[in-house]
Amino acid sequence: MTQTDNAGRLIWLTGPSGAGKSTIAKALRGRIADSGRRVEILDGDEIREVISPELGFSKEDRNIQIDRIGYIASLLTRNGVDVIVSAISPYRQSRDRAISRSSRSFEILVSAPLEVLIDRDTKGLYGKAIRGEITGLTGYDDPYEEPIGSHLRVDSHRLSLDEAVLLIEEFLTLEVANA
Repeated sequence: MTQTDNAGRLIWLTGPSGAGKSTIAKALRGRIADSGRRVEILDGDEIREVISPELGFSKEDRNIQIDRIGYIASLLTRNGVDVIVSAISPYRQSRDRAISRSSRSFEILVSAPLEVLIDRDTKGLYGKAIRGEITGLTGYDDPYEEPIGSHLRVDSHRLSLDEAVLLIEEFLTLEVANA
């Protein structure tokens, strides 16, 4: 058996703030754990707070953040742990580089229209951006580069949480069956 055969899966949830990445990640973690697999979540906000508190939100800093998450994910996946990354990861090049570090990786775009993101604004970021209190909010006044060839798109405004998790689970099951 090769190292790749034992590798955990990297499930990279990307999308703008408020799309539902963290919520989906937590529910998906529970389902994967219930199946007997080892699983961890790497949440962009938590990683920033604990590992990258010195980083700001410039493009360079965001790329460093994504590189760090990708490296940590690769360490876990090569040791048989499934990793769910929940991070905006706005720039395609750094996201692709981070994802490519793991041998069994799946990029999933979690998406919702801007109006829905503003309505869900639990962190108050869109409100601050609209009032001009902050700038550089991904998907509002800073670009979010959608994946060109993501493995799956989850339109969180059209699906319930259970439906979104089931869609991802079904996708992962098919990918394993076809591997």
